[in-house]
Amino acid sequence: MSQSMYMQYTGFESGIKGREYGFQVRFAAEDVRDFTVTISTKAFDSRLVRFQDAPDVCSLRLKRELTANMELPSNTNLTVTDSELEDYKSRHNTKVDKWRQRPA
Repeated sequence: MSQSMYMQYTGFESGIKGREYGFQVRFAAEDVRDFTVTISTKAFDSRLVRFQDAPDVCSLRLKRELTANMELPSNTNLTVTDSELEDYKSRHNTKVDKWRQRPA
C-alpha cells in the first residue's frame, strides 16, 4: 500500500443487506475515491461481530483489497464474509471478553 494513502471513515447507514460502512481514500490530491464495506445484519444478530468493532473490521477489509489492487475503482462495494469475521474475532479477543468469562 502506498505511504501517501489516507483513509477516512465517513460513517454508516443501515441498508437492506446490513450496515454499510463508508470510507473515503485519498491517494493523491487529485485521486480521491469512495468505498463502501457491508456487514450483513445476520452477522450482528448471530454475534459474529460487535457494533463497536465493525468500522475496524471494515477498514481492515478495505486495506486488504487496496493492497491487492491499488486500482480499485471508486464506489466499489465490498462485503465482509463470516470467515473474515471469525478471523477478526479470534485475533482481537478483548480483555472485556476475558473479564466476562471469569466466575462470579
